[in-house]
Amino acid sequence: MHQTTPDRVTIVIPTYNRAHILIKTLQGYAGQEGRDRILEVLVVDDGSRDDTRAVVAECDRQFGMPLRYLYQENSGLAAARNHAIREARGELILFGDDDIVPSRRMVAEHVEWHRSYPHPNVGVLGHVAWAKEVHPTAFMEWEGLYGPQFHFGRFEAGAELDYSQSYFCNTSVKTSYLTKQALFNESFRAYGWEDIEFSYRLYKSGWRLRYNPNAVGYHYKHETFDQTLRRIEKLWLEAWPVFLKTEAGRHSFELWSSQRMQSCNLSKNASGNLVDRVKAAAVPLLKPLMDWRLRLPARIYDFVWYHHCNPIMDAAFTQPKPVETRSDVKA
Repeated sequence: MHQTTPDRVTIVIPTYNRAHILIKTLQGYAGQEGRDRILEVLVVDDGSRDDTRAVVAECDRQFGMPLRYLYQENSGLAAARNHAIREARGELILFGDDDIVPSRRMVAEHVEWHRSYPHPNVGVLGHVAWAKEVHPTAFMEWEGLYGPQFHFGRFEAGAELDYSQSYFCNTSVKTSYLTKQALFNESFRAYGWEDIEFSYRLYKSGWRLRYNPNAVGYHYKHETFDQTLRRIEKLWLEAWPVFLKTEAGRHSFELWSSQRMQSCNLSKNASGNLVDRVKAAAVPLLKPLMDWRLRLPARIYDFVWYHHCNPIMDAAFTQPKPVETRSDVKA
C-alpha cells in the first residue's frame, strides 16, 4: 500500500450552542507548538442559536489562524463532520469537538505519529482527559478511564484498537484514505454511536487505529452523576435504535447480547437473592458519594453505575431484533 507523509492538517470542530467553550478550544489551537502544520481550522456550526458566528469571527481576528466558518441547518454531528470532510484541504484531518481543548502538543503528536505510521489506512487516537478547570469528580475520572465515557485506562501506547474504541473527538485520519471511503451516516441526528458505526465500516475496508497517549485533549465539561445518567439514557433510547438498523449495530447487538447473557449467568451463580437485596439497599447510600472529589475504590463506581444503567440497557436490548436494511449510509 502506498505510504504518505502528511504535513498539513485540517482541524474539524463541529459545534452547537457552545460559543463560550468554543473560545477556549480555538485559543488552544492558536497556541499549538505544531501550529505551522495547521493548514485550516474548520468550525462547522450545526444551526447554533447563540453567538457562535460572532465568536468565530472574533477569534479569526484575534488569533490570526487560518479559520473557516461553515454553517448548516441543524442536522446533527454526523452531517457536520461530513460537511467538513467535503471542504477539507489538508493531507490529514484531525477530528475534534467544541469542548475538547487541545494541549500545546496535541497537533504535533498526531503529525509525528502519522509519520511513524505512514500507511494511508492507519489513523491515530489521542488521549482525552478532563480539564482541571472543571474540577472533575473522582467518578468523572473513573468514567473517562473505564467507562461509560471512555476506556483510556485499558489502552496501551501504540496499541491497535478495536472499532468500538474509535472516539472521533480526538482522532486523526489521512485524507487520501478517508475520501475514498464512505462518509458518516447522517441518519444519526441524536448524540452517540455515529462514530462507532463509521469506524466499523472503515475497519471493514482495512483501516486501523493506533493510540497515542501524548496527543492530549482536555474535555472542558463538568457532569454530575445524574447528568451522566441522563446522557447515557438519551444515548440508548434515541441513538441506539438508529444504530440497530446498521450492519455495525447488528454485529454489536449479537456480540454484546452474548456477553450480557454470560455476565448475568455468572452474577446469578455468584450471589443469592439475599445478597442482591443487600446490594440494592446500599445503592441509595452510596449514590451521593458519586459526586465527591475524594477517590473511592473502583468497584464502588462500577457497582453503583451499573445498578442504575443496567435497566436502561436491558430496555434497549429487549427491543425487536434489528431488521436488515439495504444501505447503512445516508449521507
